[in-house]
Amino acid sequence: MKPWKTLSRKTALAPNLFLKVELHSVELPDGRVIDDWTWIKTPEYANILARTTSGTYLCFRQIKYAVPVPSLAPPGGYLEPGEDPLTAAKRELQEETGFVSDEWHPLGSYVVDSNRGAGKAHLFLALDAREDGVKTGGDLEEQELLHLTREELEQALDQGRVPVLGFAALLGLGLRRLDQLKT
Repeated sequence: MKPWKTLSRKTALAPNLFLKVELHSVELPDGRVIDDWTWIKTPEYANILARTTSGTYLCFRQIKYAVPVPSLAPPGGYLEPGEDPLTAAKRELQEETGFVSDEWHPLGSYVVDSNRGAGKAHLFLALDAREDGVKTGGDLEEQELLHLTREELEQALDQGRVPVLGFAALLGLGLRRLDQLKT
């Protein structure tokens, strides 16, 4: 199979650092050309499933703009320009929770939307996370840091209390990796 080929691109909208919309002219593998193919650029981000030394999982109860009801979310955030995904994950875990970890397992990097781009998610599992007493970040949302058991995480997934696809994928992939590690 041949990939699609970008023939040209132009910026249609760039209101801030968090969003850029481009219009691409693309050539399909069969030679057809589509003009004005919408492409969305957002910053790459890292999300972390962190298990503490006591065996609980760090998760926030919060309200996001697109999800106006209390839901569960893992620690994470945008990569700084030029920042390595693992470095960003370590920074975000400490900034948001005050926890650090020395054992990190990458769970993969994923394009958010296969046809429109919309950034890339870098997912990680952090084991034996411990408090270091330094919480430096302040998100826009009100957040309550929870320590959940594995059973509570699985129930939250089953009950739809993790309504953001990337967050649900992280929990599923992270718990699967734990089963593979047998820890």
